[in-house]
Amino acid sequence: MQRPCGSGVCLSVPVKGLSAELLSMPSLCNADVHRSLSPGATGNAKKPVLLNDIETATAFISAAEVAVIGFFQEPEKPEVLEFSSLVGKIRDVPFGLSTSPEVLSHYNITINTISIFRRVDENRQDLEITDGKEMDATRMGRFIQINELRMVTEYNPVTAIGLFNSTVQIHLLLFTDKTSKEHTERMHKYQEAAELFRGKILFVLVDSNVKGNDRVISFFKLKKSQLPALAIFHTPDEEQDVLPLGEVSVEHVQDFCNGFLQRKTKKEDHGLEEDAVKVEL
Repeated sequence: MQRPCGSGVCLSVPVKGLSAELLSMPSLCNADVHRSLSPGATGNAKKPVLLNDIETATAFISAAEVAVIGFFQEPEKPEVLEFSSLVGKIRDVPFGLSTSPEVLSHYNITINTISIFRRVDENRQDLEITDGKEMDATRMGRFIQINELRMVTEYNPVTAIGLFNSTVQIHLLLFTDKTSKEHTERMHKYQEAAELFRGKILFVLVDSNVKGNDRVISFFKLKKSQLPALAIFHTPDEEQDVLPLGEVSVEHVQDFCNGFLQRKTKKEDHGLEEDAVKVEL
């Protein structure tokens, strides 16, 4: 089944189980993305940070969970103005701009490109702007919102696409009510635990108070009376485990994740042993 990805290139992937539940939910069209952008002060528009050398660009990327850089060989292109118009409209995402040949070469840029750098999986996503390809602020905004995965990413129909495009194939979901008085403390502990599994597990927040998320909760055979709860999921084989929580603590999250990772490792080792026996026979 073909599904959209942020780069404008469609990936052919199997969609079943949880991925089908997530990706079949009503997705945001370009108009919806446009409305979801934070309103900017048109009279006092913000500008991207100019990155004129490699050291400045590297520091800019390292300073944020998610950083967006527009790499442009031709600064007079209309796409530069479209890109700049997004600054300040996507919450907590810093925007940089570079036209320096040195910087572009360092990041292997050969065509005008918008790049997202993510700390959570040490990954970079590129949106290349080819000649003749229509590219406006709405399309750019959609690409950014799909791919702005964080140490803890809140699930919605747009981020679901980015989650399943990530090279990290184990996802941990925390089901909790964001209106709960314990939410801030829960998130602080969940975020702290996420740092321990960077590059191994994607941490996802699912707001149980959002009606559209009921399908995800029911997929894991959970009831709202059992929340908050954790669910861990391995996307290739859809192996999963669930843990209702009395409280969210770093220790509970860490033990749950480590237990799942250890079981996966044992299964993989056992599979390799079976393969070795077959080869000997």
